[in-house]
Amino acid sequence: MDQNQEAALQAKFNRFKYESLLGVFIGYAAYYIVRNNFIFSTPYLKQELNLSATEIGLLTSCMLITYGLSKGFMSMLADKANPRYFMATGLFLCVLVNIAMGFSTSFYLFTGLVVLLGLCQGMGVGPSIITVGHWFPRSQRARASTIWNVSHNLGGGLVSPLVGGAMAYVGTEHWRTAAYLVPAGVAVIVIFFVLYLVKRRPVEEGLPPVEEMYHEESVTTKVLEHTAEAPKDMSPFKIFWEYVFKNKNSWYLVFVDIFTYMVRFGMITWIPLYLLTEKGLTRGEMGFSFMLFEWAAIPSTILAGIIVDKYFKGRVMLLPMSCLVVVLLCVFGYMTSNSVVAITLFATITGCLIYIPQSMVAVQAMEVIPSFALGSAVGLRDLMSYLVGSSLGTTLFGFVVDHWGWNSGFYTIMAGVVICFLSCYLSYRGAKEIYGK
Repeated sequence: MDQNQEAALQAKFNRFKYESLLGVFIGYAAYYIVRNNFIFSTPYLKQELNLSATEIGLLTSCMLITYGLSKGFMSMLADKANPRYFMATGLFLCVLVNIAMGFSTSFYLFTGLVVLLGLCQGMGVGPSIITVGHWFPRSQRARASTIWNVSHNLGGGLVSPLVGGAMAYVGTEHWRTAAYLVPAGVAVIVIFFVLYLVKRRPVEEGLPPVEEMYHEESVTTKVLEHTAEAPKDMSPFKIFWEYVFKNKNSWYLVFVDIFTYMVRFGMITWIPLYLLTEKGLTRGEMGFSFMLFEWAAIPSTILAGIIVDKYFKGRVMLLPMSCLVVVLLCVFGYMTSNSVVAITLFATITGCLIYIPQSMVAVQAMEVIPSFALGSAVGLRDLMSYLVGSSLGTTLFGFVVDHWGWNSGFYTIMAGVVICFLSCYLSYRGAKEIYGK
């Protein structure tokens, strides 16, 4: 191949690479637009269906539990699927469910639709991680992964102005149109962008694998050197069993995710109650702290990806370990401070940094899990993080607070930070064993 042909091939690869990243970014943001709109609608839903707070909580729990289970199963299926069609199909199904929710007036029917929504929502993350893993080399994956990762912050944040604006236009008497049909319409438009932008795997597009394009050694190359069976001939379950479930490096990342979710949900879930009842903040001060916890993660996560690609090549987990040390100190400061400024600052820094281990797990997975098993690895992590991690930060935290007080609850969170740090260290050691450096 002469220089002109090689340059043309590289240009085509780069174009497909960035188009695919843009496609999964806006696609995954749209998933959150037709998910968080349900939470935004709960005050109106409660009033119209005469629901109790317990019933609203039950609806939310049903969606989260189903979502966690679905992410595990759907991400495993995504390893064998076309990322473009898999993501678009899931988003289309979410649109249909949202339309049905817009016309539902029965609590039991609504419960079934919320469960179905959680099931369809699980189809978004697998194709996204697979796309990044197949199109971006090791030297660029941190940036690509963190850029994709903030799409859920963007999509979730767009729900308020989108639904609020629609509500102001059509009136609160048509809240169902504003809360469900308008977000569904936006998602329909995004589906066409996903179908146009997201590409199949490089070899399926007539291009060399990313390892060949960038002359990089990867875990996939090392794994295939020691197996006679091609990934395309393996069933999804065999891929999961051999390269994820039996892989110690996969479980290290599972524990990082579990305890990251424990800290994240342990902080964000209890900010309103803790700051209003224990710290004496006003609703405005509490709301400001709550907002900063979530939105501070967007610039920090993107910056983390740039830093890892530039300074921590092949040593992804060193940055999360550093962040967790600061998080530990901030949780302690958040617990012991009485100054509004200090409490808000500690909450903001915690939110700013706790999402970095979560985003870096996806990058580290591409270092230690072969690319043909990435969907299965994502599925296992997401299943465990939602079923176990979020429960530790909500149910366990609440139990500890009820029996031993708020300080004991935050000491429990700090214990989770320490375990998360140790899991990051084990994952770092695991990557060193693979690459010998």
